Amino acid sequence: MSVRRVALLTAGGFAPCLSSAVGGLIERYNELDPSIEIIAYQYGYHGLLTGTKIVVDDEGRKQAGILHRFGGSPIGNSRVKLTNAADCVERGLVQEGQDPLQVAAEQLKTDGVDVLHTIGGDDTNTTAADLAAYLHENGYELTVVGLPKTIDNDVVPIRQSLGAWTAAEEAAGFAANVIGEHRSGPRMLIVHEVMGRHCGWLTAAAAAEYRKWLDAQEWAPSLGLTRERWDVHAVFLPELAIDIDAEATRLKGVMDSIGNVNIFLSEGAGMNEIVAQLEAAGEEVQRDPFGHVKLDTINPGQWFAKQFAEKLGAEKVMVQKSGYYSRAAAANAEDLRLIKSMTDLAVECALRGEPGVIGHDEEDGDRLKAIAFPRIAGGKAFDVSQGWFGDLLSGIGQPLVAAAPAAH
Repeated sequence: MSVRRVALLTAGGFAPCLSSAVGGLIERYNELDPSIEIIAYQYGYHGLLTGTKIVVDDEGRKQAGILHRFGGSPIGNSRVKLTNAADCVERGLVQEGQDPLQVAAEQLKTDGVDVLHTIGGDDTNTTAADLAAYLHENGYELTVVGLPKTIDNDVVPIRQSLGAWTAAEEAAGFAANVIGEHRSGPRMLIVHEVMGRHCGWLTAAAAAEYRKWLDAQEWAPSLGLTRERWDVHAVFLPELAIDIDAEATRLKGVMDSIGNVNIFLSEGAGMNEIVAQLEAAGEEVQRDPFGHVKLDTINPGQWFAKQFAEKLGAEKVMVQKSGYYSRAAAANAEDLRLIKSMTDLAVECALRGEPGVIGHDEEDGDRLKAIAFPRIAGGKAFDVSQGWFGDLLSGIGQPLVAAAPAAH
């Protein structure tokens, strides 16, 4: 396959890999064939629909390595679903009666794009799949190669999403400062709300990272500085059954004993119950163009804090969210290695015309490859039966009770 011009776009929410992934793709094209032109659509599919792009010039190609040092996305993100025509019309991205897929396809033709690299989560890459299918059905053969980005680490069937390791590490560091507030008043309840709509991996991994930090510290019990007060006392995930009364009884014992309780909460934990409660009260629950509940509008952390505060006899309550602190961080060393392996393979697949989303395929022995778009899905549940997670819960005295599988 002859490749003359490639396009890049980043989409969806931020993760600590976007900037580095953009830099890595540019670097690999420079290494393999510097004659290939590179453009980048601004703000993801938003820029593709509006034709807003930049051309990566010679200076930009030389500076690509700088992007590994930063978080965020230098080319911008947005949440746009190409099959949601009504939303695209409402936002002024297409005209009434236009098909966003056709508008996007025509823009790619106009720009002479042979390869499109999409860097995003399941929504970004399933949208890429819709676009690729449309292009194929309409006689425009363009290779789409995606990279899996999500701090939730919930893309089926990919073992590890880019940026998730860094997000867990950053959330743990955030928690250390927040939990430092535990002696700012007697009977203190602290809820650390972590991103994770359907999947509790990030919350679990952040709690595990935080407890590793605790293991490395020295303590001074005679001065009131104890590990028990700094520890995690509960971890609530979408994949765990939550018996609020039973947990309140257990945690009240902790509160009575040491004077504070620290909870790590996945924002998706109890989401169905919260939404049902709000809708029963006649309140409208806001959703994004993909139909997802806008979690920042329902405040899961505040809901859980309210449930527990009275039962624990808490005199002071603090709820802090680490998501925006974590997701725009620069990639850590572990993620940088993963990004390098995936961007290198993404370019090689693009040059031989092999489409798909790059990742370690859990259904094929964790082999790193281009996974066919139709196999990509979101909402992969965190496996709470893993040994390290069982050790985490047993270490904090919390019973492991898996939730019943969600009905489909």
